[in-house]
Amino acid sequence: MTFRKLFLILLLKCILEYPRLVSDRLDEETRDHMQQRAEYLDQEMTQLQKELERVTPGQTAKAWGALLWAAVHEWQFWALAGIQVLLLGLCWKVKKRSHEVDSSDEEESSSTESEESEGEDPSERDLARIYERRIQWSVHKLAHRRRVVEELMHDLLHVSHERFLNSFFLVLQPAIGVGSACEGWSPQEEEDVVYCMLVPLKPPCGHTFHLKPNTTGEMPQKGMCVCVELVCTCTKEQGGSKTLCFLHHCKEELKRNQESSLLQTLCTGPYLDAQKIALWFQEFVTSAWEEVLCSHHYSMKVLPSTRSCKLKLKKAHRKPLLVEIIFGVQQGDSDIFLSSQPTEALVPPSTTWLETYAVAEAMFFQHVSRQAPRHSCYLKCLQLCARILVGTGFSPYTLKTVVMHLLTLIPLAGWCRKDFLLRLDDVMQYLRCCVEEKRLNHFFFGNEDMPKEISLPKAFQMAQPINLFQNLVQDPDAHAKALREINYMTDQLRRQLFYGFCT
Repeated sequence: MTFRKLFLILLLKCILEYPRLVSDRLDEETRDHMQQRAEYLDQEMTQLQKELERVTPGQTAKAWGALLWAAVHEWQFWALAGIQVLLLGLCWKVKKRSHEVDSSDEEESSSTESEESEGEDPSERDLARIYERRIQWSVHKLAHRRRVVEELMHDLLHVSHERFLNSFFLVLQPAIGVGSACEGWSPQEEEDVVYCMLVPLKPPCGHTFHLKPNTTGEMPQKGMCVCVELVCTCTKEQGGSKTLCFLHHCKEELKRNQESSLLQTLCTGPYLDAQKIALWFQEFVTSAWEEVLCSHHYSMKVLPSTRSCKLKLKKAHRKPLLVEIIFGVQQGDSDIFLSSQPTEALVPPSTTWLETYAVAEAMFFQHVSRQAPRHSCYLKCLQLCARILVGTGFSPYTLKTVVMHLLTLIPLAGWCRKDFLLRLDDVMQYLRCCVEEKRLNHFFFGNEDMPKEISLPKAFQMAQPINLFQNLVQDPDAHAKALREINYMTDQLRRQLFYGFCT
């Protein structure tokens, strides 16, 4: 029995000395208890060793045989040994699995870098990594929040179709994300980023749109009026019944059916009114919010706006999400629209709609994203350069125009991550040359390098290029200032790359 007792004590001591295989953290009370138990077992072993010294070799052999025979019949021993083996195997498997996951993540994250940086100067790779760490506003985060906004707009427009089915209100088409944030970059800080969604408008049954040039005076941006005209619907059916015709049915019958034409609701005179449309849509969003899936996760507030619908979405413990919904009327079948959104320099009359190229720009960036290699750096070039424009006379649109030109001049295969510093230098050099020559051509007028996927009116294709730097031609002081600002921006870019902030 002495040997049997010794064997069990050794087994228990082994288990007690390796508790961390089960858990890496033990409370103090458990640790003290186990320490006391270990000391007690040490004393027992010392006593047993003294007894063994007095045992003869013959007695020892018989004792070991008895011990083994007893162990076979001792189910507690096998249960305890089995548990110990299972614990050891489980811990080994968990550690191995964790190590494999970490290794695979590291290999995946570094594989593209190692492939792209083959033959690249180590110092250039270091600068690229500095940029990756220092950039403040993540392109991936922009894309994630844009998807949230797209889902919101999908749900809102679905509710609007159900509410205004068979009515004579405007027919709202699927929203198009426009502006820098929806393109994948932004010059603003995170809390100031606005996700802009353009909702194309179609006339309801019995109505048609005609675009007329604005003749109220000269404007720096082309403006047009959307004339709403009634068309005969006597022979048409809608929802299984004949449609009332605003041209040929008497007013009493229309009044009895509580039908109002678009001219009576969202127009001023014969022209579509941007302010009335914005107010109508704001009221719709407020009343329909509870029907939108997004309402379960976000609280919503409609912000004041006269020509658009601005929303502030707030989720618990998250920064607010700003959305601006603008309205547009398509010019023919092209990607050029008339927009309800005013510019910073001009707020036109409520019946004047300004020509916008935002949808064409969005289509261009979608085309580039489909063709460019994975991990391309053109959005990161835009993101970084946009931060150094603060305090200068250059606008984000100027920067975007420069990058769009370069994306058609430099093969898209040359915009890989390893080419980041080269492309960044190209952006600055192209902008410098444009300032020195006092000429930066508008991207959509007379551009022979325009991708075929972008649909433009024929007048755009045949037009002479428009100079966005015409003011530099007319004002020598503005030209001298622009040259100084280019040098300032180059210095700021260097600081941004190495230190991650502008001073």
